[in-house]
Amino acid sequence: MAATIAPPPASVPQLHDIATAPSAARIEADIRTLVGFGTRHTLSETESDTRGIGAARRWIKAEFERISRDCGGCLEVMVVSDTVSGEERIPDPVEVVSVIAIQRGGSDPDRYVVMSGDIDSRVSDVMDYTSDSPGANDNASGIAGTLEAARVLSKYRFNGSIVYAALAGEEQGLFGGRILAEYAKVHGWRIEALLNNDMIGNIEGVNGVIDNTTARVFSEGTRVNETVEEARKRRFTGGEVDSPSRNLARYIDRMADRYVPNLDVMMVYRLDRFGRGGHHRPFNDIGAPAVRVMETNENYNRQHQDLRTEDGIVYGDTIDGVDFGYGAKLTALNAVSLAGMAWAPPPPADVEIEGAVSPDTTLRWMRPPASQAPDLAGYRIHWRLTTEPQWSRSIYVGDITEYKLENVVIDNYFFGVSAVGKNGAESPVVFPGAAGSFGGYAVTP
Repeated sequence: MAATIAPPPASVPQLHDIATAPSAARIEADIRTLVGFGTRHTLSETESDTRGIGAARRWIKAEFERISRDCGGCLEVMVVSDTVSGEERIPDPVEVVSVIAIQRGGSDPDRYVVMSGDIDSRVSDVMDYTSDSPGANDNASGIAGTLEAARVLSKYRFNGSIVYAALAGEEQGLFGGRILAEYAKVHGWRIEALLNNDMIGNIEGVNGVIDNTTARVFSEGTRVNETVEEARKRRFTGGEVDSPSRNLARYIDRMADRYVPNLDVMMVYRLDRFGRGGHHRPFNDIGAPAVRVMETNENYNRQHQDLRTEDGIVYGDTIDGVDFGYGAKLTALNAVSLAGMAWAPPPPADVEIEGAVSPDTTLRWMRPPASQAPDLAGYRIHWRLTTEPQWSRSIYVGDITEYKLENVVIDNYFFGVSAVGKNGAESPVVFPGAAGSFGGYAVTP
């Protein structure tokens, strides 16, 4: 049939509730507690109950356990750790300990969406582990948001699993992320998305701009582990701006537009800020869809600074530089995105496209085992001009695995497919071929 531009899918009522649930007061309380540990440097005190990273991670673990008790034991709380040594920023052996809480999905528990924040903090000298390092925004805000998302989402049940991760060792070399990414590989996690929250509480930029209505989402283009053959095919079929991470960013942008009042997402087509890094990168390194979610206007006077005043400028990452309402808003963005994906069927697998020297474009994909997607309603075909940042045209085609877009020329557009649940929840869009694949489905006996 000839393609028409279909109206957007109906909103999911529960996602509107989730979008308004995060509490600025609870986020403030959590940030104040984390700041109260004095320093959370990776090399800092681990035995004290009141100071250092050991006290901080034990408090985070206790919070996850309390949240789990409130939801009848719905979270599996654990630590994921390894000993690191011989590194420039960790020369002597140090146990890098991250705390995670897993909310298992019902029908598709091996499919994971992850929200993360960083436990550790630092001052000007990255090796100074004794000076006070409040780390209020960088990154107590990300940890507080992750805890609050767990409080909100643990009241619901999902098809896929959600992981809430407090990662350690970020400032010393992204070690917590590396360790958890390796753990995920060893344990066969099918990671649909990782949302790394690194600084989600500052609204006043070093450039003087004050803005609490936008957020940035950084996403890489082509996968870093793309093979030579995959790169050769991509040269002729496209996909440079349609990696799963890039389409995850588009998904988050759509969720902001639909569910989070007074928030606009700026999609940044870059792995991270210029020449800098974050804990999503280790997950990109293993080929997983992963993005960085953060404030739009950074204040470098409040990042990685000794507490001091020089030439009338106050330096240091203290709590007075955090806007708790903004942190709640970005937490809501994470929560609706995680919930939307965990409620939706898994993204389509093995998406293929053909239509060269033809007036029509045909897409094919694979349906998951019924046990993994009992609430699957069908699929939506998307397309856009090659210069458009967001999917602008779509048509719902039902529960089929092949569709021909008549009189839509393959040369003029980029195409993709998303899965739609009976409740209206929708997966991210999957671009055809290896360049856009979110991975396959779990193998069933």
